[in-house]
Amino acid sequence: MEQTKAWVDRAARELGVDDEIEVEELLLLTRDVAHQVTRPAAPLTTYLVGVAVARGMALDDARAAVARCLTEWEPIAED
Repeated sequence: MEQTKAWVDRAARELGVDDEIEVEELLLLTRDVAHQVTRPAAPLTTYLVGVAVARGMALDDARAAVARCLTEWEPIAED
């Protein structure tokens, strides 16, 4: 986890992000999406959460919205 936090801190500085990054909470959200939807949906969902937060939504509200989506998610049958 130390390596991950160091990377996130470095990338955040490079991107001009001053906010405290809740690494563990975001990783849990990403894990849940990967396991309940699909793996490729996980980083895309994390990106969407970031966009929502950048547009003014509180991180807790964005995480709660994704959690609601997960509880209501019905997988699409694959052929």
